[in-house]
Amino acid sequence: MSVHKEVKKVTTRTLLDMKVSGEKIAMLTAYDYSTALILDNAGIDVLLVGDSASNVMAGHETTLPITLDQMIYHASSVVRAVKRALVVVDLPFGSYQGNSKEALNSCIRIMKETGGHAVKLEGGSEVKDSIERILTAGVPVMGHLGLTPQSIYKFGTYSVRAKEDEEAEKLIQDALILEQSGCFALVLEKIPANLAKKVSESISIPVIGIGAGPDCDGQVLVINDLLGLTNGFTLAEVVLADFLEGQETVAVFAVVDETGLQAGLDARDERLVDVALALLAPLDLGFEVEQLLAVDDGQAALFWLRG
Repeated sequence: MSVHKEVKKVTTRTLLDMKVSGEKIAMLTAYDYSTALILDNAGIDVLLVGDSASNVMAGHETTLPITLDQMIYHASSVVRAVKRALVVVDLPFGSYQGNSKEALNSCIRIMKETGGHAVKLEGGSEVKDSIERILTAGVPVMGHLGLTPQSIYKFGTYSVRAKEDEEAEKLIQDALILEQSGCFALVLEKIPANLAKKVSESISIPVIGIGAGPDCDGQVLVINDLLGLTNGFTLAEVVLADFLEGQETVAVFAVVDETGLQAGLDARDERLVDVALALLAPLDLGFEVEQLLAVDDGQAALFWLRG
């Protein structure tokens, strides 16, 4: 029996059941009512109201400028559209770091004013106190490790994280800390695939990857990247960059180029193909699976869909 197909309302428990049963979790960002309505109807399990709205909606260079009030506005719009998906809301920069009381107050505002179902925050041991305090109010927390965009000025680059042994070991320990602190799930962003696999197998909570290889319990993408609504680069270039870094990019949904809209998905999860077709259906483009392409020495595979 498929957990995804049977469940009428996705909860944190649903995601755990999907991990246990080996079903992949599909997660996308959403920032507005209309997009959220399409994604929810398509069967996406988790909608993330990401602070990436700072980049893709407001045009900022980083995620840092977006405010709590702005996140609440976007989250409220998304929640009004959703009947099935779990809605997770990012805590913006400055709303939780270094002050667990402020973290709790930020979460209370999000939960009361948006109707969201959970929050996400970045960091490991340094945010442990904030996570535990938030959980005292019964608010589910999703963690985020690896490339954490709110710390981009500390990193100085968007390149792959945790390639060195010391940083990799800290990431593993932080993942365990987040699990023990009570996080219901964890996002791993842009880390080596073998490390993501190790983390996914080491903890009991679901692990959602983005640029972290094919062995996580699910994948997340920014909706604007999925649809090719990018500025200055194409999704194909992002995929190529990941391959050059030795990553397996398996949750690539869509690319826009001179030939029109194309899409690629992890070939081992047929449900994701159905999700992509459902996403494209409102556009009436008539997509069909054309061929199966093996990439990166057989570690991942993509379906190419052409109209």
